[in-house]
Amino acid sequence: QVQLVESGGGSVQAGGSLRLSCVASGDTISLNCMAWFRAAPGNERERVATIYNADATTYYGDSVKGRFTISQDNTKNTMYLQMNNLKPEDTAMYYCGASRVGGGCGSVQYINYWGQGTQITVSS
Repeated sequence: QVQLVESGGGSVQAGGSLRLSCVASGDTISLNCMAWFRAAPGNERERVATIYNADATTYYGDSVKGRFTISQDNTKNTMYLQMNNLKPEDTAMYYCGASRVGGGCGSVQYINYWGQGTQITVSS
């Protein structure tokens, strides 16, 4: 089992920046990838960014490319999401997710573990 705990959410004005953290504990060696997802009210959870543990390959959703950066510090079992130039449409609950070896992190159905979520609110 793996436990995920997010932190770093909050409120910010448009154009501002925030950094989210996700600390993984437990059987982290079994993980293939980790990802950030978000869900705005009334919307399904969508993938924001993915990072693969073996080689740090990253993928981003089109709406955040060039503004968000996903990274990881394996010594701390922590994944980060640096969010710059935030827009009101980035307002959502952000979730950390992880998938076991053999799985992927591109969409919700592949995620084996979830954090509790952290709220981001961007005002115009």
